[in-house]
Amino acid sequence: MSARDWIEKDFYRELGVSSDASADEIKKAYRKLAREMHPDANPGDAKAEARFKAVSEANGVLSDPAKRKQYDEARRLYGSGGGFGGGGFGSGRGGFDVNDLFNRAGGAGGAQQGAGGLGDLLGGLFNRRGGTASSATRPRRGEDVETDVRIDFTEAVKGATVPMRLSSPAACGTCNGSGAKPGTVPHTCVNCGGAGLVTRSQGAFAFSEPCPDCRGTGRIIDDPCPECGGDGVSTKTRTLTIRIPAGVDDGQRIRLAGQGEPGRNNGPTGDLFVRVHVNPHPFFGRSGNDLTLNVPVSFAELALGTTLTVPTLEGKVTLKVPPGTASGRILRAKGKGIEKRDGKVGDLLITLQVAVPNNMDAQAKEALEAYAAATAQHDPRAELNALLESKGRST
Repeated sequence: MSARDWIEKDFYRELGVSSDASADEIKKAYRKLAREMHPDANPGDAKAEARFKAVSEANGVLSDPAKRKQYDEARRLYGSGGGFGGGGFGSGRGGFDVNDLFNRAGGAGGAQQGAGGLGDLLGGLFNRRGGTASSATRPRRGEDVETDVRIDFTEAVKGATVPMRLSSPAACGTCNGSGAKPGTVPHTCVNCGGAGLVTRSQGAFAFSEPCPDCRGTGRIIDDPCPECGGDGVSTKTRTLTIRIPAGVDDGQRIRLAGQGEPGRNNGPTGDLFVRVHVNPHPFFGRSGNDLTLNVPVSFAELALGTTLTVPTLEGKVTLKVPPGTASGRILRAKGKGIEKRDGKVGDLLITLQVAVPNNMDAQAKEALEAYAAATAQHDPRAELNALLESKGRST
């Protein structure tokens, strides 16, 4: 549908409803008129056929909430009843020049603000005088780039400096991004005057399209750069040194500003995001800022108490295990965890786990049997057995 249709046609009048009619009212009116004007009900009646088409067109707009909203906005901005008085469209004396709607240079609160809504409504087909250059000639920020790096657990805890080779688009070093052969410079496109757009008139309307001579760039390169072929961008392999901060998490992204793809038309460079993958440690784990460590102990050590020496990432630490300590208890070594950039330091959490021997010699087995006989009066499952008995009585 053309812009003229949006402005001049009164779809509400076609259906015989008011501009505030509900969706059900519009549907009912359309069905009634469609039955009356359908070509099958009026064979050979050209007027009825034309009326049927007009009713169908009106229903196609008013039955769609989005289209109806846009249509109402156009009517509200540029005239009620679908017209502009006796002058109608055209540029003659007493008439109304549509170009005044769409091609005015803007002023605060002027027609350009209103036309902006209708310009969006009609697909941005209309060119305004005094407007900016084509989006193809505006500076554009380069794309962000993402890559991955894998580091050891210790490097993630303490921080590290990691060299990385990266193949990615970068500004051509031969032409410095201009796209022209060294010693030459691009010149402004004569056809579009550097705007990147040319205007084609069709009746009362002006349509803008990319300039065919410069392909919308606004400039002509007579002698393209031999390295990049005139694009101003070439793929390069570069070595970057990435600083991994202490305490980085597995899967965390690190941003390197200005290390992504180069911008177009002197636009800013994008960023490089490095996603960090951390190899697991054979012994240590992590919980936030705390390090975790499982330490096997014997039953005798827990029952009688002992002193343990356990490793840390930087050395070792000695801990006292009180007599009668239960398996699974967690001991805490203060300040032996991960230090973050804010200065906060986590702890080392040590979980004691009883290690049951797979095989015992005769002497150890005899001693264990003697211990079992000596402690036969102690039932470690007394509370659980009492619960089981109560369950049995209840059933």
